[in-house]
This record gives sequence, C-alpha cells and structure tokens, in this order.
Amino acid sequence: MTQHELQEILQNLQHFGAEAPGVEAKRARDELPRRIWETLSAFANTPGGGVLLLGVDETSRYSVTGVSQPAKLQADLASLCADQMDPPLRPLIQLWERDGHTIVSAEVPELPREQKPCYYRGAGLPNGAFIRVGDGDRKLNPYEVQALFDSRGQPHYDAEPVEGSTLGDLDHALIEPMLRRFRERDGAPYRDWPDERILRTLRVLVPDAGGELAASLMGWLCFAPYPQERFPNLCVTFVRYPTPVAGEQGPAGERFLDNVKIEGPLPLVVVEAMRAIKRNMQRRGIVQGLFREDLWEYPETVLREALVNALGHRDYSPQARGAQVQVQMFPDRLEVLSPGGLFGPIQPDQLGEVGVQSSRNAHLMRVLEELPPPHERRPLCENRGTGLVSVLEQLRRAGMSPPRFDITLTRFRLTLPNHTLYDERTLYWLEVLGRAMPLSESQRQALALIRHTGALGNADYCRVTGTDSRVATRELADLVDRGVLQREGAGRWTMYSISTTPGIGQRRGAARLRPAAIDRGEDIMNVLLEAGVPLSAREIAARLGISPSAVRYWLPRLRDAELVVGTEEDPNSPVMRYRAKYAGPG
Repeated sequence: MTQHELQEILQNLQHFGAEAPGVEAKRARDELPRRIWETLSAFANTPGGGVLLLGVDETSRYSVTGVSQPAKLQADLASLCADQMDPPLRPLIQLWERDGHTIVSAEVPELPREQKPCYYRGAGLPNGAFIRVGDGDRKLNPYEVQALFDSRGQPHYDAEPVEGSTLGDLDHALIEPMLRRFRERDGAPYRDWPDERILRTLRVLVPDAGGELAASLMGWLCFAPYPQERFPNLCVTFVRYPTPVAGEQGPAGERFLDNVKIEGPLPLVVVEAMRAIKRNMQRRGIVQGLFREDLWEYPETVLREALVNALGHRDYSPQARGAQVQVQMFPDRLEVLSPGGLFGPIQPDQLGEVGVQSSRNAHLMRVLEELPPPHERRPLCENRGTGLVSVLEQLRRAGMSPPRFDITLTRFRLTLPNHTLYDERTLYWLEVLGRAMPLSESQRQALALIRHTGALGNADYCRVTGTDSRVATRELADLVDRGVLQREGAGRWTMYSISTTPGIGQRRGAARLRPAAIDRGEDIMNVLLEAGVPLSAREIAARLGISPSAVRYWLPRLRDAELVVGTEEDPNSPVMRYRAKYAGPG
C-alpha cells in the first residue's frame, strides 16, 4: 500500500462514516483487539483479501488516534498471523505517520483456493473460520466450510452412483442422440465401442458400493425418465411476481402471476423452463431502418445460456441437494439462482472474459457438450468458456444492461435487468455530454449504465463495453479528468459515479465540462413541486446534494422554458427564490 492509497482509504472512511468491504479499522490504542483473528480469517477467505488499520477509531468517525507501542503491536500481529492462524498468514505490515500519530496497517491477501478455509486454531473449525460480508465478519457455517474444502480439488459428486439403479432404468431414447454424436466425430477412438463402454467412459455408468454398474447422479439426472423420484428438489422452479419485491401482493391481492415446478430429465427441464419464461415474457418493437422488428423482452439465447449454466455448474453435493434452481421474474428484471458459488480459480471480476472457465461438475459438462434437447440437433452447451461472453454480446446488441452477479460461497445469482440502456432521457443526456466533449462508444455505453445503476467499477466497465481492463482504466481516468465522473474508494474497491463537484481534475487542454452538463432540470423541478414554497438556489442545492453552481446553471433554462418563475425581477437579487410555475402561488 502506498501513502496515496492510505490517504484515499482514510478519506473514504471519514467521508462515508462506514467501512468498505475490504477495510477494517480499529482503535487498538495499547494492544490488539481481543477477537481480531475473526477479521484476519475473513480477509484470507474472501476474494480480494483486505486491509486492517490499527490506530483509527471507528467510534469517532474514523479519526486517526494512533497506537502507543507501534513496534510491539506490529510484532504481536505478525505472531498471531504466523502462529495461531491455520494456514499461517503472511500479511504486509507497515507503519505510517499521520498527524503526529502512528498507524499500523496490515494487507491480508486472499489465500489460494487449495489452502482455504483459514481459521483460528484456538477456536477450531468451523467456529474459527470467518468470511467478510459487507463491512463485517461472519462465521462460516458447516456447508460453507465444506464448499471451501471441495474447491481445493475437483469434486466428483456428479459421478457418485445412484444406489440400486441400473442401465435399464435409463431412457435409451434420450441416450441414443448423445451416443450418435460421439460416434460421428472424426477420428473418435470410441467409434466402434459398444454402448456400455462409452457410457462407462463418460461416467454415465459407475460401479456402486457392491461393484455393480449403476447410473451416476449425472447419468440419472440426464437420462432417467423421472429423476425427481430419487431427488425431488433437483429441479427448476419458475415464479413470476406482480411487483418488484418478492412476496408483495399485486393490485388484486395476488402473490404470483405464475408458479411452476419443472421436473424431468435435464434436457427436458431446459426446454420446459424456456417455455415457462417465454409464456410470461412480453415483446417489444424495435425500428431499424424501414422495418419494425419484434423482440422478446429478454434474448432467448441469453435465457438458455443462463439456465444451462445454472443446472450445469450448480452444487450437487449432498448438502445442496435440497435446493432447487430458481428462476424469478419481476416487472423490472429476471433472476436465476443456483446453489453453489463460483468454483475454482475464477474471481467475480473475471466473469465474461473469453476462455475463463472452471467446471465444478466436469463429467456432467462433458456430457452436456454432446447432449441435445428433444427434437433439437444443437447440444445444450459448448463448455469452452464462451457462454457468458455470448450472453454479454447478445445483451450489448439488444442495447440492454449487462447482467449483475451476486455471489456467495453457497449461491450464485444472475440478474438480467429488462430495461434498455438507451431510453430517451439517457440519449438526451449523452447528446448534451457529446456536445461538450468527444466520447468513445465504450464511454457512452458505460455512462448509460452508470445513469441506470448509480456507479460501476473497472470490471463492470469491461463487461458492458467488451473492452479489456487497460482500456477501461484509461477511459475511466479520462472521464474523471474531464469532470464527468468522480472516483470513490481505492485500489480494487474503486467505484465511479456521476460527478457532482464542479471543475474536479480538469486536465490541461481538455474540453471543460461544467457540472451543469449533467441534466439536473428534472431533479430541480421535482424539488420545487415537493416543497410547494419558493426556494433559493442554495436551498435547492442542499436538498439535491449538489453544488449551487449546478442549480444556477439550470434555473435560467427552466425559467426560459416557462417551467419556473422567480420572486424578484432582478435575477441576481440576493433574495431571489424560485417556484414551479404550475405549482400554485408561493
């Protein structure tokens, strides 16, 4: 960590009055906090690790109070990490002088997946193992601990035998298309093999506890006529809600607009789940040139890819077999939830990169490469790390927002917003910006997303624009330099949002963008309508949390449009107030 990064972290702590997910501050004036090992464990088990600051008082808005014996505290912390954490931790521990006080910082890196979970030996597993959630530490439950142990190697739950089953329990009509595709491959060594040998090679058939051939869990789910006879929750549920909040009642008191449980062999489940979603989707018209094209609310290829990923990469361990894959449709979004978080060496910010893949269920994914749904020739997936890449490209072509990911150790949630990035107000806003300065197409895409979501990071920029991290870093810095965006956070926690500060970081020779170029007209009108009484520019600015100069830019334009009126004839009068023209006399 550098002096500049420390400065940014402290400024953000003091500005927001709260810790970032990867930062923990403690007063620790004379000694280490009693349970500081919880934070050390949590940072080591959480993607990205974290930074511990000692000598920063979280109870007094993160003021720097310093530590009394920095060398001793540094040694005690190093000893705790090396001797009482399992596996031992080797954080970078540094001393910093700030305002006459000494701060001790410790950068705790995330452990490699083959070494997780990290825990405190004095408490053991699972009581001594934690993970970072928001700005706090939470103890891992037994399932989460097992999930971390599973990630150390390649799980084989998909190849476990279904005791008591035989080849005769499987539907040969479902198996035959897959076998035919295998045998049609050029140069395939198994072209002349008997069916049973191919099925054993693919782990569709495996030895059971008594040495007899039985269907594997994967073989049972793909080829049994009714897999839910043995595993009732290995299915898909589809629910359509009437409001954006699950559980809220609709106008007629309804809780659901549709509620379906989809069962059967896995290829059929994909087909029936797609049918349920399409039954509840709307179409929207897009005019291109002289022609109008009707498109589904969500691209079909995106939905299919999301379903196959959820079924193919979900956790099939015994602890997770009671959980279903869930598809939830809301008026403003569609969510696909599957049991099990990311598997293997993939980080959340790598999702969508070409070639990035790691299969929790290697045998299942191998079969899905060659398994077409009923009455189709195309297999369910490619398994080449291109699925999410295709999803992002399809959404970009449709002018839609990229998916959002909410990932824990035990759950993967994919959210598809159904709004277009380029609605009329966003197009107008981008046009105003474009008049003030040149914008690349990727900058336009990212700015449109920020307008809808409020903020984004470097990885979000890459996903929405298709650029790599270096381009994203350069173009984001350019937008900060020109006053369009403001940067919050430091290092890997940096986020970018629309700037509300005039003249920040203006680069020499760059087109100067006044903060007023960000359209605040509608916001000002809403404030005046809600107030019902005349307000000064400063009062409006205080209610919006923006600068008075931005308000003063827009007020004359609103007055010229006959939307607001002033209380004084002289527009420069120090007692000037404004009200909405159609809000009644003030």
